[in-house]
Amino acid sequence: MAAATVLFVSAAGRADAFAQKPGTLPQSTDRPGSETGSGPLSVPPRTWIVDATANELIALHHRNSYLRYRMHTVDEKGDRVRDVIESRDGTVARLLMRDGKPLAKDEDEGERQRLTEMIESPEAFAKHIRNSESQRKIADRLVPLMPDAGLFNYTAGQPQTGTNGGGLEVVIDYRPNPAFVPPTTEAEALTGLEGRVWIDAKTHTVVRMEGTISHAVNFGWGVLAHIYPGGKLVLKQTNTGGGRWIFTDFRMQLTVRALMVKTVKVDTRVQASDFQSISAMSYQDAIHLLLGPPPRAQ
Repeated sequence: MAAATVLFVSAAGRADAFAQKPGTLPQSTDRPGSETGSGPLSVPPRTWIVDATANELIALHHRNSYLRYRMHTVDEKGDRVRDVIESRDGTVARLLMRDGKPLAKDEDEGERQRLTEMIESPEAFAKHIRNSESQRKIADRLVPLMPDAGLFNYTAGQPQTGTNGGGLEVVIDYRPNPAFVPPTTEAEALTGLEGRVWIDAKTHTVVRMEGTISHAVNFGWGVLAHIYPGGKLVLKQTNTGGGRWIFTDFRMQLTVRALMVKTVKVDTRVQASDFQSISAMSYQDAIHLLLGPPPRAQ
């Protein structure tokens, strides 16, 4: 859900910078899925959403957990594949392929030069991660609001995804809460989304989320941006081991009018694969690793 929120708001051009302390998990001994409870559906579905949103923030910050993986992005800028490494200082990546082909020699040399300059210049690295940090702060502010922004009910029949290694999932339908008053302009992003979420019953983490823009969403009374109804969002996540969850697939299709002037169709798909747990390292060491031979795709 964090990824969906970040990209949804980013599509409308909102990237302010102010962090909010994540929420905490409820401490009741009768939490859904606990051994003392009477079953995963014995509590209000909102309880699952509270747990899941708290765990999304944990996954977003992934303290003391670092991965290397391959990321495939298709959007208005083209089709690109990157080798991604999470370091103690932030994430770095090397472009490997464009439009299904390895980079041309001059483009690869340019990519190597860009990464080498970041090793030599902490200022260049700080500029590189500024956008991702601002997006993370958006999630820090918005994700804790999700339990109040929606109305929730258990999905009839509890259909399972079949992609969670046989683990039981709790399936919940959600729709906008008409009583929710967005505390900020960017929080208006939460007022128009309805859909379904699958939550792993053991870890209380989102496995899959589907959403549709059920009605228009205005940012700043429509002056900053207007998101038209009918947009679609799909998010899939996986447990890579050791309790670390990360997205494997994100798809966003939106029609956005920015600043009351230009209407843009956003069609983005991001897939992540080939996850490898790695030790903590500085961003400089991570770049040195990127400049070596990339790991083979699995």
